[in-house]
Amino acid sequence: MSGEASESADAKRIAELREELNHHIVLYHEKDDPEISDEEYDTLYAELQTLEGKYPELISGDSPTQRVGSAPSTSFAPVEHRIPMLSLANARTEEELTGWETRVRNHLVRRDVDPGQLTYVTEPKIDGLAISLTYENGKLIQGATRGNGTVGEDVTLNIETIRTLPKEIENAPPLIEVRGEVYLPIPDFAELNQKRVDAGLPAFANPRNSAAGSIRQVDPKAAAERPLAVWAYGIGATEGVSFESHSEEIEWLREHDFPVNPDIAVHDSIEGVLERCHWWLDRRERLDFEIDGVVIKVDAIGLWDELGVAGREPRWAIAWKFPPTTATTKLLEVVWNVGRTGHLVPFAMLDPVRVGGVTVSTATLHNEEDLARKDVRAGDEVVVLRAGDVIPQVVSALPQKRPEGAKKPEPPEKCPACGTEVVKPDDSVFSICPNRSGCPGQIFQHIKHFVSRGAMDIEGIGEKQVARFLEEGLIRDVGDLYGLTQEQLESLDRMGAISAGNMISEIEKSREVPFPRVLFALGLIGVGSVTAEVLADEFGSIDALRAADPERIEQTEGIGPIMARQIAESLADERTWAMVERLKAAGLKLELAEDERRPEGGPLEGKTVVLTGTLPDLTRDEAGAMVKRAGGKVTNSVSKKTDFVIAGDSAGSKLEKAEKLGVPVLDREGLDRLLSGEIKSDE
Repeated sequence: MSGEASESADAKRIAELREELNHHIVLYHEKDDPEISDEEYDTLYAELQTLEGKYPELISGDSPTQRVGSAPSTSFAPVEHRIPMLSLANARTEEELTGWETRVRNHLVRRDVDPGQLTYVTEPKIDGLAISLTYENGKLIQGATRGNGTVGEDVTLNIETIRTLPKEIENAPPLIEVRGEVYLPIPDFAELNQKRVDAGLPAFANPRNSAAGSIRQVDPKAAAERPLAVWAYGIGATEGVSFESHSEEIEWLREHDFPVNPDIAVHDSIEGVLERCHWWLDRRERLDFEIDGVVIKVDAIGLWDELGVAGREPRWAIAWKFPPTTATTKLLEVVWNVGRTGHLVPFAMLDPVRVGGVTVSTATLHNEEDLARKDVRAGDEVVVLRAGDVIPQVVSALPQKRPEGAKKPEPPEKCPACGTEVVKPDDSVFSICPNRSGCPGQIFQHIKHFVSRGAMDIEGIGEKQVARFLEEGLIRDVGDLYGLTQEQLESLDRMGAISAGNMISEIEKSREVPFPRVLFALGLIGVGSVTAEVLADEFGSIDALRAADPERIEQTEGIGPIMARQIAESLADERTWAMVERLKAAGLKLELAEDERRPEGGPLEGKTVVLTGTLPDLTRDEAGAMVKRAGGKVTNSVSKKTDFVIAGDSAGSKLEKAEKLGVPVLDREGLDRLLSGEIKSDE
């Protein structure tokens, strides 16, 4: 190919890339409905950058490499940023990150600036929505999205619904603009999605899209109903105050009660930066918020002007990106699994793909209405998301790559596990197998739940072992587990005496599991681990809970009328209660022991405590038991009714909320002082 022909082909490719990237920018930033993975977008973007570097005369102002984000929505008033909100260049390898540092030093030398001993700030790259908060004389007067970097959207009313953000600042300058990232904590994201799925609404693609969709609600009441959080990460325009370093900015934000990530750090070498990046990567799965990398900034603000901006990207900062949590792969088929309550749940069987460092071959499609809404079909290329410990899900299909003749999947007319004709209640987004006691699929799912971690936690008995025991006829339900003998297990192929003995030992050990976990293991509709704790604490025994009517159950904290009715109906069911009686006979703990009940007259009588983070020498269960023995109640969420929060490492959003509500926060030592009565609960 001649040079002229090659240049013409490259120019055509530049135009194609700009059109394709602009299409995906609109989907991601404006519609909060991405169609491709982050990695695919970055690959296209890098190709465009390379070609524009080769032909700088072809660079135009509307190129995705020259602007940030997307056009602001017309649903909100425009806000012109006093200082542009820039995007960041990416580094995916150690070599790319050290190359950035070399470019920083070389650029300063070319400008006759001695780089000397550079220091850097590292902070987590929150996968959320960038916002700008303007305070005049200490009062929040405006909240805006980043928009296209120059003009954003006025979302002040929605921003004001975020409880952890200060609405007023003490000892404030005449003007200060705080910049941060709005996000939705992963547990809240999972809960919000489940509620949307159960209500027949589309599931959010990921925590970032749920946060963006919430902030961009036209009705502020809709935003207020969602548990949004924010991390403040910097300062933009100011009047009456100035800062010499970025770390000084961060400290100012902390001192003025802005939620600032406690693990932001300063480093005096690029080696320290790299070590911190790997530290964040190792912690990624344990965080309750989604991050997709680490942001590295030159600490000295005086060098920022010297380094300047290249296109839309500041030279003084870069993002070290983690392996993507989204990936694209082929959907081989849609299968329907029967849950322990009879719901038929669609799952995608995938061509195995690496997502966030884990190989994924199955992903949830939530329910049949969500499946129809996403229009996912066998043979499609699909985008798969894995966020924290949330079950991988199919975000969307790529219909432009759909094979001809691909048919929409439909729920089966008969249960795939037992052949019973399924029913579809008018108010349900699930088809249901009504064969509660005889469906092997429901029985399998129930036993699998019963033995799982957090329930009876019978180590060594997992999904494969449960399936085998059922297939061999050794068990029919959870009650049969406690009649198994070592001889029965040893009779199975490839089951040795040691393995069999270990399993029997673990089953015996599970008889000592406390009542709240046994209640959770029963698998009653709507009763998760937190609800089981609250019910056990409120009623004290399974018999007392069964004797309660729905109105009495509804008086329990966090339980509404629908859940109360479901709990009462489940325990009134003859088959369910027969199972409970068998477990009683097997010696399982179906009531609180005396030392587990809240005593009268303890130092925490009538007080509510929330535990968050990791304590150095106590598990959450152990700490909770100590609180209860002192007469206190342990709940899972922080509110104005909370009396104390006990915070360990990586405490997250509960700690922020406690600080904003003025709830006393104690560490491990403070817990001991509280339990001993040294800290009075009425202080």
